[in-house]
Amino acid sequence: MSSLPETMSETVPDAWDFKGRPALRSKSGGWTAAAMILGGEAMERMTTLGIVVNLVTYLTGTMHLGNASSANIVTNFLGTSFMLCLLGGFVADTFLGRYLTIAIFATVQATGVAILAISTVIPSLHPPKCNPKTDTKPCVPANDMQLTVLYLALYITALGTGGLKSSVSGFGSDQFDESDKSEKKQMIRFFNWFIFSINIGSLAAVTVLVYIQDNVGREWGYGICAFAIVIALIVFLSGTRRYRFKKLAGSPLTQIAVVFVAAWRKRHLGLPSDSSLLFNVDDIADGKKKKPMLPHTEQFRFLDRAAIKNPEMPEETTKERRWYLSTLTDVEEVKQLIRMLPIWATTIMFWTVHAQMTTFSVSQATTMDRHMGKSFEIPAASLTVFLVGSILLVVLIYDRIIVPITRKFLNNPHGMTPLQRIAVGLFLSILAMIAAAVTETKRLRSAQSNGFTNLPHAAIPMSVFRLAPQFLLVGAGEAFTYLGQLDFFLRECPKGMKTMSTGLFLSTLSLGFFFSSVLVTLVHKVTSHTRPWLADNLNKGRLYNFYWLLAILCVLNFAVYLFCAKGYVYKEKRLAEEGIELLEEDEQDVAFHA
Repeated sequence: MSSLPETMSETVPDAWDFKGRPALRSKSGGWTAAAMILGGEAMERMTTLGIVVNLVTYLTGTMHLGNASSANIVTNFLGTSFMLCLLGGFVADTFLGRYLTIAIFATVQATGVAILAISTVIPSLHPPKCNPKTDTKPCVPANDMQLTVLYLALYITALGTGGLKSSVSGFGSDQFDESDKSEKKQMIRFFNWFIFSINIGSLAAVTVLVYIQDNVGREWGYGICAFAIVIALIVFLSGTRRYRFKKLAGSPLTQIAVVFVAAWRKRHLGLPSDSSLLFNVDDIADGKKKKPMLPHTEQFRFLDRAAIKNPEMPEETTKERRWYLSTLTDVEEVKQLIRMLPIWATTIMFWTVHAQMTTFSVSQATTMDRHMGKSFEIPAASLTVFLVGSILLVVLIYDRIIVPITRKFLNNPHGMTPLQRIAVGLFLSILAMIAAAVTETKRLRSAQSNGFTNLPHAAIPMSVFRLAPQFLLVGAGEAFTYLGQLDFFLRECPKGMKTMSTGLFLSTLSLGFFFSSVLVTLVHKVTSHTRPWLADNLNKGRLYNFYWLLAILCVLNFAVYLFCAKGYVYKEKRLAEEGIELLEEDEQDVAFHA
């Protein structure tokens, strides 16, 4: 009998081992389990970025596609990858759990990358080689069969990437017990190491992998990517006995759907003047509160119909028939998400700008002098190292310099608010597009003055480092926007819908990349009849006009964002006005994740 309390103290609350037994603290989770997840994340990031950053040169140089169509293939691939994170999160929260989701989707990703690597080896799966500098005949573009295999490889990879991204960080945090002070401190360190692993993988991709692809061969570059993700999967599966598993939490997407469906079904019913007559967490038959009750708000009152009690429906059936009735607290949580949508929508434009760094900016680099010394030539896609380096540098400067300064001037213990950080990032995206337009104008003049107009693949006498400012500005903007978005969505998402914070953030990336594809398609279609802005030969195009268009759109978007941000009331302030304070655990949760 005396051993029972000791055994109970060794188990982790709400965590189980791979056999479904209560997880023992000494034999599960911790850094042993986390290290296997971190190593896999570094490999996954190296694989994904190793494909993406240099994909446009593969499409134009090997598959012989045009600049506009190549850019769209890249941005559609990225957009699909991030959009499928929502699917992966839904599957993990509702059906499979994070472990199985990671294992299955990592296998899917490995399959896609393997198909891509194999397609570079089989001659019939890509067009005949040609040298535009010496061949008199135009290069033959990829045929339908070759493009089908390429798309199959890319979108299988996108499916795997999306499902994988949605669960890795969450499963890593599951290996630490937040109720234990010591383990919660370790969890903070885990997220620091998680970001470090991502950047290590990113740097390896934009330097080593890109160099191998350009100088040794695509088959070697993509082969290494396939090998890396398989090794990551093996390492991940080898930790199965050590992992801690959590029960399915249910997807917030289901709650949103339930509220809208229930409100629509009772759209003809009148709303009571007293909100206390609406169904709420206190009215649940078993008396168990799953979440703290939120105060009623007058905004978006049409959703309140979801909480109208139906006298024809017995009380004991309300839980089983949740598509007919929601608690008022569930309704208020959905309202909070709706309030966040204007901020969400106005951050999409930043990622449209970001998309140009892996498409047209890389295409620009292929036409410029990339030599360092007499023998070494920088791969065009390796300029992305300026973007990654800028992110790391700005994060360090922000933490050490900007926060102490803004803490004093803005009277905010956290320095800048999330919305202020996003504003800085959006402003930097405007500067980035202006810098890109100016640089492209100078590059085009250099090409024309030196007689390179008809030589799209010859290196004009202009250093590729002239492109560095646009990469640096976008990288700095990402440091502000990325972290500002994460902080905003995490702080403002209702407590019962925390997993939505990642989904909302990643959807802005996805829609930004998709909007880039739409914009490129429209611009190319409108301008192709005269002098195209997005010509296959950049020396005959007017890419600078496309950058100016993006700069103008960024200015308009920035103005709308400032208007929305000015009128936005933070959840903490709104609850304080209602006489409700954030729970201490909520404040700790926000500080920890931020």
